[in-house]
Amino acid sequence: MALTQPAHLAEKWPADTRQPLPLDGSEREILTSYLDWHRTTFELKCRGVRPEALSHAQIPPSSLTLHGILRHLSGAERWWFQMQFAQRDVPHLYYSDEDPSQDFDSLDGDVDEAFAVWRAEVAKSQEILAAHALEDTGVHLATGRPLALRRVLVHMIAEYARHCGHADLLRERTDGVTGH
Repeated sequence: MALTQPAHLAEKWPADTRQPLPLDGSEREILTSYLDWHRTTFELKCRGVRPEALSHAQIPPSSLTLHGILRHLSGAERWWFQMQFAQRDVPHLYYSDEDPSQDFDSLDGDVDEAFAVWRAEVAKSQEILAAHALEDTGVHLATGRPLALRRVLVHMIAEYARHCGHADLLRERTDGVTGH
């Protein structure tokens, strides 16, 4: 008897360009494949949505939007790869101590520009990743303890997976489009 994939897993996003996730390979290959897959998944969940709908809260009372998640993920890329791991002296993108929810709630600016910022942050993260071993460390800014690149990758996979789940709900509520 042949095993078949459940029907709900066969449903893909329109114009899905993701490669299948590896079943084996090095730790680096598997971790980076999963992170890149989740990055692409998030982008697919936003593709085809009118810019104004990306900024519209679809599930009251939550103020969460696809645009806000996009801005948050840009900031997370910068925070974890550049600021903590690589110890670069760069400013926060959308966060401040005075307004810690600024990335989610202050949706001024063009959505296309927000995607350009996100893509640039992803590219910088990928450059940092390519230049270091998984064992290399930065400094966890809150504790001053060493922070392994491996830990950053695992955290970012979880960050994207969590927000891809949010994006599923927001996208379905926006126009009914679903997929995995």
